[in-house]
Formats: sequence, structure tokens, C-alpha cells
Amino acid sequence: MRREAGVDGGSAGVDAAGTRHLPARGEVRIVSLVPSLTELLCELGLRDRLAGRTGFCIHPREALHGVPKVGGTKDVKLDAVRALAPTHLIGNIDENRRETVEELAASVPHVIVTHPCAPRDNLALYRLFGTVFGCEARAAALEADLLAALDEAAAVVADLPPERVLYLIWREPWMTVARDTYIAAMLEAVGWQTLPDAAGGASGAARYPAFGWNEPWLAGVERVLLSSEPYRFRDAHVAEVQSLAGRPAMLIDGEMASWYGSRVIAGLRYLAALRRRNAPA
Repeated sequence: MRREAGVDGGSAGVDAAGTRHLPARGEVRIVSLVPSLTELLCELGLRDRLAGRTGFCIHPREALHGVPKVGGTKDVKLDAVRALAPTHLIGNIDENRRETVEELAASVPHVIVTHPCAPRDNLALYRLFGTVFGCEARAAALEADLLAALDEAAAVVADLPPERVLYLIWREPWMTVARDTYIAAMLEAVGWQTLPDAAGGASGAARYPAFGWNEPWLAGVERVLLSSEPYRFRDAHVAEVQSLAGRPAMLIDGEMASWYGSRVIAGLRYLAALRRRNAPA
């Protein structure tokens, strides 16, 4: 899967690999390997065209009952996907293995590659799906909602000074997020700047670096955020982290910070409200 700079913000019908997709014709059978985009497909009214999903595609829960599972995002069962005879496969540069998607491309007519890197990139996702799957009106409604949520987030940035944060995604080894991840961009949208100030690239382990509690850059951290996913941090972990970091720490809903697609709208509003509630007096 190849990502070209600026593609996500480009023309409707062009995906993150630079491939232009024409509007779908005839029977449409979609297999989604991306949980947040499975949710987006349902939001766009495409549930009846969804032929398969991963085991991590859990929202909207009731709507997905009966949709076959094809493994996980990283361990896709290739034969299960092929057996569903999809016309369209939806993948993501960060969440799926390149070799998996390339192998499936030999038997699936249309492979749509995604790679949103910031909240605003979802506008292009809405246009892409709206164009390909003939749901332009619903996509336009989501665009309007997202633009409003982006304005609300910008208002928080205007009202509050920036705050440097450490966002935890795993425990033992302790892991965080690089500055060029989607999660970091979501937090930045409400004025939370992540540390360390390091880039992880388009994909791979460097996007989610492990660290020790003696790192020199930790001196710049003002607050620690403990995500609910992929590690399920609980209340009991907050005191532990506060002791290790010597900084205030609190839990955060990881889905609201990391799920793109339609979830970004609620996510930005959740983060904006959380930021305001925990702003220094």
C-alpha cells in the first residue's frame, strides 16, 4: 500500500494510494478490514452492502449482527475474504498489513486504501465513499457536522493555553504515540500536544514507541492520559502512573481519540469537553 502526499485531501474518488475509483455499478459487496470505517459505512446507509468485517469491527453493535467476520485487522483470513466474493475491499495503511491487502487485490476487483492522518482528512473520506457508493447526500451531511466540530475544537484552542501530554496506549512495556499519528493530531486539535516530539512514519512500530520512566523528555510532560484501548487502563492504574510520572493523570476514551470516519465528530466534541473540564484554574 503506497501513500502519496496530499492524496487524502484531494479529489473525490481518489484513495490514499492514489487510485481513482469510479462509482460502483451493479451488485456491491464490501469487506471492511478497518473498524472505524465499518462504522462509517453503516452511518452512510451501506449496511446492506457490507459482506464482511474483522472481529474488531464492533460498532454499531446491533447493525453488525450477522455480518461474517474475516479475522483481525492484522491477521486477516484470506480464504474467508475470498469466499465472500467482495467487489470492494477497504483497508488502511496503518491498521492492515501491506502484504495482506496486496494479496487480496489479486482477487478483489476494487481495493480502497485509506490513511487519514488528521481529523480534517475525514472530509476526503466522506467524499470518497460518497462518490464510490452513491451516498453523496449522507456524506455531505457528515462533512457539515465535522466542520462544525472542528470549529468547536478550534474555540478550545483559542480559549486555553496549550498543554503537553503523554498519551499511554500500553503498560509493560509502556508505550505511547508518535507526533505524526492520527491520535496525536486529534489531541492537537484541542490544544493537547503529545510528547515525545518524534515522528514514526506512515506505518510500523515506530509510530507507537516504547519508553522508560527515566526519559529526559518526560520533564516536559504536564499531564498523562491513559487510554481505554488497546490496553484497557482502569481507575486502579491512575495512581500508579501519577506516582511514576509525578504529574496529574486521568483516563480517556481511546475510541474517541483514535477512531476516524464518522466517530471523529463525537470524538472532537468529547475531547473539547474533556479539555475544558480539566483546564488549570
